[in-house]
Amino acid sequence: MNFPEKFFWGAATASYQIEGAWDQDGKGESIWDRFSHTPGNVENGDTGDVAIDHYRRWREDIALMADLGLQAYRFSIAWPRILPEGTGRINRAGIDFYSRLVDGLLEAGIEPFVTLYHWDLPQALQDRGGWPARATAEAFVEYADLATRSLGDRVTRWTTLNEPRVSAFIGYAEGRHAPGHTDPGEAVAASHHLLLAHGLAVPVIRTNVPESRVGIVVDLIPQQPASPSLPDRNAAIWSDGWINRWFLDPLAGRGYPQDVVAGFESDMAFVRPDDLATIAAPLDFLGINYYSRNIVRANGVPEEENHPRTVFRGPEVTEMDWEVYPEGLYLTLGRLYFDYDFPSIYITENGAAYPDAVSPDGSVDDPDRLAYICRHLAQVERAIDIGVPVDGYFVWSLFDNFEWGHGYSRRFGIVHVDYETQRRTFKSSARWYRDVIRGNGHSDGKGA
Repeated sequence: MNFPEKFFWGAATASYQIEGAWDQDGKGESIWDRFSHTPGNVENGDTGDVAIDHYRRWREDIALMADLGLQAYRFSIAWPRILPEGTGRINRAGIDFYSRLVDGLLEAGIEPFVTLYHWDLPQALQDRGGWPARATAEAFVEYADLATRSLGDRVTRWTTLNEPRVSAFIGYAEGRHAPGHTDPGEAVAASHHLLLAHGLAVPVIRTNVPESRVGIVVDLIPQQPASPSLPDRNAAIWSDGWINRWFLDPLAGRGYPQDVVAGFESDMAFVRPDDLATIAAPLDFLGINYYSRNIVRANGVPEEENHPRTVFRGPEVTEMDWEVYPEGLYLTLGRLYFDYDFPSIYITENGAAYPDAVSPDGSVDDPDRLAYICRHLAQVERAIDIGVPVDGYFVWSLFDNFEWGHGYSRRFGIVHVDYETQRRTFKSSARWYRDVIRGNGHSDGKGA
């Protein structure tokens, strides 16, 4: 592979999925603590109470990152670890943890990319309305201010939110994620207040960290009609609207797509006159998480009245039952390049879950994951060749961890974790990724 010299090679995690120590050293309860402790919400009754014990093992984990040759590490701060009630009282022990983590990364020559919100909202804020309430967006600004004042002397790369679509629609409409609500109206309001929180926080981050580069992470899923029929094409346009354009358009200063506003049939009274201008605060980069595509067949149209299907899912799927479709990443990057004007793009998550087996000698061979990452990196390289400003790639995930509603039954990591002993083992994909970094990494350890 031949990537630009100034290209970040990294890996990503999220606080609730790895830290554990859910109620230690003054940390407050999060919505994922409450959700996972509620019977029936998570497979096998799993929780993130211990996870992979990163809160205590972070030094060991940084040593593994250094051995991998990572140039960047994307992690998130647990909001209730530093503000247990979401606002007001500061938990100094929580700030000290992240400060030590940042210092350790920098000492190892690894650039910290900090995500402020990766889904673990303080339960105290949920009790006061959660993301459907405007006050939560305002509370996020207080949190962002504290985090950037505490770490901004050393951290310059900041991401406000991870996947606001998942927080809003899977958390508040589908109920599969915390807080487990099933109210579509709440979900639409939550999506707006998440974006508003982002927009309100951007100038605060820039004030506190003058050298900062600030972005947001969205999950993008290309929507492909199952046939050339008008019903299928219209269904794909609608899916693309609420999954992709609902977030990309306001971030790009275009406001909410009106076809989706009409389709939601939701009272948008929570949108105030200046909100859209606030959401459109200029970005230094856009982070995108890509895993697969969606093939859309129109609902409510009998098969005999629709065109025959011409697009079918490929034979390769991950353990999440997601189609392996690397070209979708190239198409997504091309769309961002030709349809939008974001100055820089990072692949902030890309990876796959497979049922890994530990060999008798203790090694873990994961050829399917290795091939998945390799084929997707080839599409990133292809996009760069046509001029798409991709400045870094973060594999998901660095470690096996708590996979949300699936608990510990799905493994995304390039580092295997034995959940009984907490032993970490490089999988073959990790060793391969180390070789890729060595062959393509920039010599000064600093990316674009």
